[in-house]
Amino acid sequence: MPFCLLMLTAFSSSAQQQRFTISGYVKDAQSGESLIGISIGKPGTSVGTVTNEYGFYSLTLPAGTHEIQFSYMGYTAQKFTVNLTSNKRHDIKLAQSDRQLNEVVITSKQQEKNINTLNTSVNKLDISEIRKLPTLMGEVDVIRTIQTLPGVNTVGEGAASFNVRGGNGDENLILLDEAPVYNSTHMLGFFSVFNPDAVKNINLIKGGFPAEYGGRTSSVLDIRMKDGNNQKFGLTGGIGNIFSRLAIEGPLQKDKSSFIVAARRSYMDVLMKPFLKGDMEDTKLYFYDVTAKVNFNLNKNNNLFVSTYFGRDVFGFGGTANMNWGNNTASIRWNHIFNNRLFLNLTTYYTKYSYSLDFKTDEDEPVKQQFKWTSNIINYGVKPAFTYYINSNNTLHFGVQGTYYTFKPGTGTSREDDREVVKTLRDKNSIEGAVYLDHELKIGTKFGIQYGVRYSGFQFRGKGTAYYYADTTAGIRKRFTGTQDFESGKTIADYYNFEPRLSARYALNSTSAVKVAYSRSAQYMHQLSNTASPTPVDIWTPVSNNVKPQVTDQVTAGYFYNAPGDQFEVSAEVFYKKMENQLDYIDDADLDLNEFIEGDLLASKGRAYGLELYVKKDIGNTTGWVSYTLSRSERQTPGLSLNEWFTNRYDRTHNVNVVVSHEFTKRLSLSGNWVFASGTPATFADARLEFQDWDIPYNTTEKRNNYRLKPFHRLDLSVTYKGKQLKRWKGEWVFSLYNVYARRNAYTVYFRQNPDDPGKKEAVRLSIIGSIIPGITYNFKF
Repeated sequence: MPFCLLMLTAFSSSAQQQRFTISGYVKDAQSGESLIGISIGKPGTSVGTVTNEYGFYSLTLPAGTHEIQFSYMGYTAQKFTVNLTSNKRHDIKLAQSDRQLNEVVITSKQQEKNINTLNTSVNKLDISEIRKLPTLMGEVDVIRTIQTLPGVNTVGEGAASFNVRGGNGDENLILLDEAPVYNSTHMLGFFSVFNPDAVKNINLIKGGFPAEYGGRTSSVLDIRMKDGNNQKFGLTGGIGNIFSRLAIEGPLQKDKSSFIVAARRSYMDVLMKPFLKGDMEDTKLYFYDVTAKVNFNLNKNNNLFVSTYFGRDVFGFGGTANMNWGNNTASIRWNHIFNNRLFLNLTTYYTKYSYSLDFKTDEDEPVKQQFKWTSNIINYGVKPAFTYYINSNNTLHFGVQGTYYTFKPGTGTSREDDREVVKTLRDKNSIEGAVYLDHELKIGTKFGIQYGVRYSGFQFRGKGTAYYYADTTAGIRKRFTGTQDFESGKTIADYYNFEPRLSARYALNSTSAVKVAYSRSAQYMHQLSNTASPTPVDIWTPVSNNVKPQVTDQVTAGYFYNAPGDQFEVSAEVFYKKMENQLDYIDDADLDLNEFIEGDLLASKGRAYGLELYVKKDIGNTTGWVSYTLSRSERQTPGLSLNEWFTNRYDRTHNVNVVVSHEFTKRLSLSGNWVFASGTPATFADARLEFQDWDIPYNTTEKRNNYRLKPFHRLDLSVTYKGKQLKRWKGEWVFSLYNVYARRNAYTVYFRQNPDDPGKKEAVRLSIIGSIIPGITYNFKF
C-alpha cells in the first residue's frame, strides 16, 4: 500500500504539466570509455541525475528551454541549452582537465556528493586514487586498497580474503563485470586477481544493499573493467621485481568497437632458480592472469560487451608437493534502450573456481606414495535488469536473476606403488533465483528514499544424494543414519526468503545530511574452512536438508558532511548486524574429503556492531583519507564455549588507517599508509598435563578465542617519479618500502617444547612478514 501511494504521488506530480526526456551516453573524449557517475543537471538547482554503470543517463524536465551541465572530477564541464518540445537523444563526450583546482573540479561532484546520494555505507574508488597508495613491492592492488576503508579488515598479512562489518570472508559478493569471483587474491593473499591496467571503477557496498544485489550477506565489491580505447591504440604496463604486466587496447572500428587485453606473470620462481639445489631444484612459485574485453556499439540503442578472466597460482616445492588454483570467468552483456526512459542490461555469465593438490614421495624412497585432490565449483547465470526513469525524482529498478550451480567437493586419489584408491565425493547441484523491485524517490530537496524487496529462492536438486543424521548432544558429531538418492531435476531441499531493503536520506542543510538504512540478505552457500583464513583447499557447499541458509539483518545510521567547496568530506556511521545460521564446527572437525561433513557442522548465530569514522580529501596537492572503526563481532554456538557468546577470529576492536599522498611537483609525489589494529582473538590452552616429560595442553574452561594477540601496526611508503613525458611515451618509477620499521606482526602464536630441551616450554610467534621489503616498479604508457 505505501508503495502504491508513493507511485501515485510520483505520477500525479509528473502529470501536472507536460514533460519531456533528454537521454544518452556520456563518454571520455580521448578514449571513448563510458563514464560512470557523471553529474547531469540544471546549474543552481537540485534537479539532476547521474550516469549508470554503462554511462547512460535519462533526465525528464518540463517542456521549455533548459541549461544542462555535464560535470565530473577531473573533466572539463560542458554546458548547453536545450529547448524541450519533444524527447531528445543527446550523447556527449567530456574532455579530461589537467587543472587541479578550479571551479569545474570544485562543483563537479554535486550530484554524487555523499550528502546527496540515497545510499549508505558505500565507498567508490577510481583507479587513479588506488594508484596513489603504497603497497607490497610497489604494485597497485585493489583488495589491499579497500582494506584501508572503514569497516573492512583481515586476520593479518597473508590472509586470502577480507572481512566486512564482522562477517566471514565468504560473505562478500565479489563481481568482475558482473561475474562472481570466488578467490580474489594471488600468492595466498598478497596480491589481488584484478589487474589495475584493466580496472575502471570500484564500488564497495557494506550495508543498505539495493535490491538488485543478493546471495551474500556482508558486502558487495563491484568491479568494472575498462571498455578499451575506441579512438586509438595504446600500450600500458609495468616491470617490477616480483611480476610484470602488459595491457594493449584499441579500436576494432573507430567509435564503434574496441578491445583491451591485459596480462600479468610473476617470476619469483625464475629469480630463485639459481639458488635452489638438490631436492628444491624443481620448486615452482608463480601466478599469472589474463583479462580481456571487447565491446560493440551495434547502433544507437544497442551495445554488446564480452569480458573474460583467467588466472592461476602455481606452488610446487621440490617436486614433492604441488598446488595450483584459480578462477575462470566470462560474461556477455547486452545494453538496450527501449526508449528515453527504459534501459535494459541483460547479463549472462560463467564462473569456475578450481584447485588441485598433489603430494608424493621422493623418487629415491623405497615405497612410492602419491596423493592427489581436485575440486571445483561452476556457475551459469543470467540477469536481466531494467531501469525505468519516471522523472528526475523517481527511478524504478526491477529484474530477474537465476544461477545454476555445480559443486564438485573433491576427488582424492591415493597411490602406493601399483595400488590405487580413488575417493570421490558426490556432486551437488543447485538452482538459485530471485526477482526484485526497487524504487528511488526524492521529495523536494531535503528528503529521499530508496525502498524495495527481493524475493529469493534456492533448490538443492538431484542428481544428488541427501544425507540424514540423528539428533545428538550439541557440539558432538551427529550420528549418521542413512542416505537417499534423488534423480536429476528432483528437489532435495528448498528455501525461500523475502529480503526487504530500505534507505532514506534527510538533508539538514546544503553541506550535511543524515541517512538510515535497513536490509535483509540471504546466503545459500557456505565456505567450509577450519583455518584462520581461506586457503586454496577450502570447500564451497550449498545449503541442503541439513544446512540452512544464512540470513542477516543489518541496520545502519549515519551523518555525512561535505565542507564548502568540497575541500573534504566526513562521515560517521553506526551499524548493527544480526546473523542467523552461520556455520561452525565441532572440535576436531574433519573437512578433508569427508563424505559425512554435514555431521561435523553446527549452526550458530552471530552479531556485529560498531562505529565507523571517515574523513577524505581529494582536492589539492595533499590528498588521502583517515578511517577509524570501533567494532565487535561475536557468535554463539550451542555446544561450544559453554554456550556463551565469543569473539570471532577476525574481530578487531580498533582499526585505524591513515592514507596520505602529497604531490611536490607534477613529476614527484610521496605516498604513505599507516595501519593500526587490535590483535585478533585466539584460543590458547590454560593448563597442561605432563606425560613422560611431554606436555599435553588443554583448555579447562572450554572457551574459544579466550586470548587476543598483540596489536598489529605497519607503515608503508612509496615515491613516484615521472620521467620526461614524451608525446606518445609516458613513464614513471615507483620506489616503495613495505613495513618500514620492520614490525613482526603476529599472524598467530603457538606453544611448544624446546626441541633441544624438552623441559623448557616456549611460545612461538608466527609472522608472515617480519622485515622491511623494498620494491621498485617502472610503469609505462604508450
